[in-house]
Amino acid sequence: MDAWRIFLGTTLIAIPLILLLRLFRGRRRIPPGPPSVPVLGSVVWLTNSPADIEPILRRLFAQYGPIVSLRIGSRLAIFVADRHLAHTALVERGAALANRPVLASARLLGESDNLITRASYGPVWRLLRRNLVAETLHPSRVRLFAPARAWVRRVLAEKLREDSAAGAAVVETFHYAMFCLLVLMCFGERLDEPAVRAIAAAQRDPLIYRSRKMAVFSFLPSVTKHLFRDRLQNVKAMKRRKMELFVPLIDARREYKSRGGEPRRETRFEHSYVDTLLDIKLPEEGDRPLTDEEMVNLCSEFMDAGTDTTSTGLQWIMAELVKNPSIQDTLYKEISATIGDDQEEVSEEDVNKMPYLKAVVLEGLRKHPPAHFVLPHTAAEDTEVGGYLIPKGATINFMVAEMSRDEREWEKPTEFMPERFLPGGAGEGIDVTGNRGIKMMPFGVGRRICAGVGIAMLHLEFFVANMVREFEWQEVAGKEVDFAEKPEFTVVMKKPLRPRLVPRRT
Repeated sequence: MDAWRIFLGTTLIAIPLILLLRLFRGRRRIPPGPPSVPVLGSVVWLTNSPADIEPILRRLFAQYGPIVSLRIGSRLAIFVADRHLAHTALVERGAALANRPVLASARLLGESDNLITRASYGPVWRLLRRNLVAETLHPSRVRLFAPARAWVRRVLAEKLREDSAAGAAVVETFHYAMFCLLVLMCFGERLDEPAVRAIAAAQRDPLIYRSRKMAVFSFLPSVTKHLFRDRLQNVKAMKRRKMELFVPLIDARREYKSRGGEPRRETRFEHSYVDTLLDIKLPEEGDRPLTDEEMVNLCSEFMDAGTDTTSTGLQWIMAELVKNPSIQDTLYKEISATIGDDQEEVSEEDVNKMPYLKAVVLEGLRKHPPAHFVLPHTAAEDTEVGGYLIPKGATINFMVAEMSRDEREWEKPTEFMPERFLPGGAGEGIDVTGNRGIKMMPFGVGRRICAGVGIAMLHLEFFVANMVREFEWQEVAGKEVDFAEKPEFTVVMKKPLRPRLVPRRT
């Protein structure tokens, strides 16, 4: 009896200890981070706003190391700032971490997940992405839009002359020019300026509003949906406005296709992204076609992906060329040596012959990636990265700017040095897709890498080359270049670029 009592007592003490040790071990395997409180999540939210996420994370990386955990409400979010860990997660463990998180605000708004950026890693995502890559972004399709890029180049040059004369910031002109191009590629129609600006506003307004106003729904959405219902109503009104603008353009393309591509107009193009969406059938849902709302959402995604990021990248690159006239001069000499004086523009074939141009663009993307985070991933199953557990359902985020500015990987990372991407430089032959290792990842890496990486590089190289060929970009006293950053949908210049543009040709 005494032995039984000793055994029972020992067991009653040992079992809770074993459970506690297992729990402690399990918690220890999750990446470190600040303590949490119920409902709110990590205690950092007691004194900080989610809008301040980057400076918060820099402090946490300094304290805990290159992978940290934060709780945002009840959701576990993990952040990675190390390129080796990012390669493990996105390439080596890519299939397990290829899902997207379910956004609380999207659920409250009743939004579909049938988007390339939002769909789960499965058949619908594969169908939508394959359609975009094969039918619109394939090089043979991209070449069809060469006349559109030539037209936008002329529009851009004309408006830049007006900006320079007025002392205006150039970023809005970059944004408008890229929107002209993406609207045309999307809807197959060259629209007039008021129509393009209306679409641009319908796209940009909800992006800015969501980035500033919708993070609150990550915290106890069952309550915040009542406290902040006016914000949900505002977003719904913006969605209705987008439908009003986009559906007539989709219907016009539907009619054009039904007539076998006739009649043609000077402003109408043979191919458009909408054409491909009209042909899609969803096998998982009885081969049904896409609804008008789904096509509007996919068109919106297409323009968002190719407009803000490119226009932001252009502003940062041109700001560096203004601040570094010797680099601008070297680039101009390469352009002049490649094309003749009588040639109206730098063609798309010409840019492929210019290694220094490519180096300037890559260095701009390294030092000033338009997005400082890739879109978040979600773990489909428990996964180990760097000895830590990424639990099923947790989101994992990757710090693009931290990796491309890491002084352990890049010599003088705060300096603009295109030569690092030339033969013999540390960035020679760099693979921005990250398959051979990550040193910078402006387009993401792995299965969910940006589908438009090729056309994005083409647009940056083409427009940078033509802007430098057309004008000498000079700094203006009192309007000096300031590289301070401001987070919006992308990370933009806090003080927009206002250069003097001196025409190089009469």
